[in-house]
Amino acid sequence: MKRGSTLLREVSVHDAIGLSLAHDLTQIVPGEFKGRLFKRGHVISEADIPQLLDIGKEHIYVMELGSDELHEDDAANRMAAALADENLLLREPHEGKVTIKSPILGLADIDEELVRAVNRLGEIALATVKSKVVLQAEASIAATRAIPLVVPRAKVEEVERLASRFREANNGKAPLSVKPFRKMKAGLLTTGSEVFGGRIQDKFGPAVTAKLQALGSEVAEQRFAPDDRQIIVKEIHYLLAAGYDMILVTGGMSVDPDDRTPGAISEAGAEIISYGTPMLPGSMLLVGYMNNVPILGLPGCVMHDPFTSFDVLLPRILAGERIGREDIVELGYGGLL
Repeated sequence: MKRGSTLLREVSVHDAIGLSLAHDLTQIVPGEFKGRLFKRGHVISEADIPQLLDIGKEHIYVMELGSDELHEDDAANRMAAALADENLLLREPHEGKVTIKSPILGLADIDEELVRAVNRLGEIALATVKSKVVLQAEASIAATRAIPLVVPRAKVEEVERLASRFREANNGKAPLSVKPFRKMKAGLLTTGSEVFGGRIQDKFGPAVTAKLQALGSEVAEQRFAPDDRQIIVKEIHYLLAAGYDMILVTGGMSVDPDDRTPGAISEAGAEIISYGTPMLPGSMLLVGYMNNVPILGLPGCVMHDPFTSFDVLLPRILAGERIGREDIVELGYGGLL
């Protein structure tokens, strides 16, 4: 069998003792195991023959690789090396695939158009997580794969050219990278006369604290205010003067006439990027800045829903991104959570 200048010679397993495998061989035990049984380059012994027959391999292939072709493992390795930031972790090839992992807790940063351009080439594959998702340390951000056993060298070289051009246009930034989270200290202001007066227990504090801690940051101070606009303004100014990296204001974010928080944030001098986001839950979120310090007005759903618009924007802020109006607009597509 021939592909380009690569020759694959079929050999009966009974005649293959002492020969090297041209590719990984996979074993599947339904409901129990799927993975590599023998690795590329494994030298077949007589003891291997029953296992080869058990996985349906009565023949193996001996490969003579041509100069214009690349083995699946080498192709996947070269693509991963070209696309990934130098800090990312590249796992060894496994059945023609290289998995790329994040070494840290951070925000996935992936160029979507380049992913499409790579996959348009055919016979090779690049699969990634979505950009802007949170990645834990050791989580996969992408995987490269060759579809056939051998692929044209020219296609892998085109991936390398695409990646090189991207880096040149983006000051050396790689198409696949992870933004680390800054450790930020937040000032939290909980509004509402019912909480301020002790009639009900505050539930915003524990919920917000847990969300920040999960991303390596903290609520450095929590203060309380009644439904009085001037007092809320005064407390916002206090938190700003305290030098916190972020100000979070909870409560009073709906359209009820006695909800004073949005007006107080504006009156305090914030540049309002958006009051309202096209995402559910979390449509009543407010995003603004005061002297480049992010200030967010958090709707009630943050207390009880595990994932809201706040959980989408918070990691981006911790990664050092400034949220603009267009970022809010884009939340609508896929924003029904």
